[in-house]
Amino acid sequence: MSRLLLLNGPNLGILGRREPEIYGTDTLADIEKAVAEEVADRGWTVSSVQDDSEGTLVRAVNDHPDTVGAIVNPGALMIAGWSLRDALAAYPRPWIEVHLSNVWARESFRHESVIAPLAGGVVVGLGAYGYRLAAKALLHLVPE
Repeated sequence: MSRLLLLNGPNLGILGRREPEIYGTDTLADIEKAVAEEVADRGWTVSSVQDDSEGTLVRAVNDHPDTVGAIVNPGALMIAGWSLRDALAAYPRPWIEVHLSNVWARESFRHESVIAPLAGGVVVGLGAYGYRLAAKALLHLVPE
């Protein structure tokens, strides 16, 4: 069975109670379940990693080169997560960057992602549904 890497960065482990007016009320467990449902028909399972430490996320990317692809919400690491960027540059599969909020409608420091230029696509501002869209995109990008 093939696995999809679902990678979530700092503060995403507290979704559901973290500023719900910005990030919504879905928990990370809800998102993991939704992604798993989206890819189940292809026979994919989901390997989910969330951590507040960039080093742990780098290790997760480096430890999962055999996955079919990845959905990555780097959180604030999009701004200056250079080691995460380098790990994703070496990741051999397609991946999609996701952000729950529309980062360009928020503070100016959120307007640039150091990892987005490497991504197969970027989904922003659609809340938890953005993860489903990223999963659909990977189903399209990864040959059967």
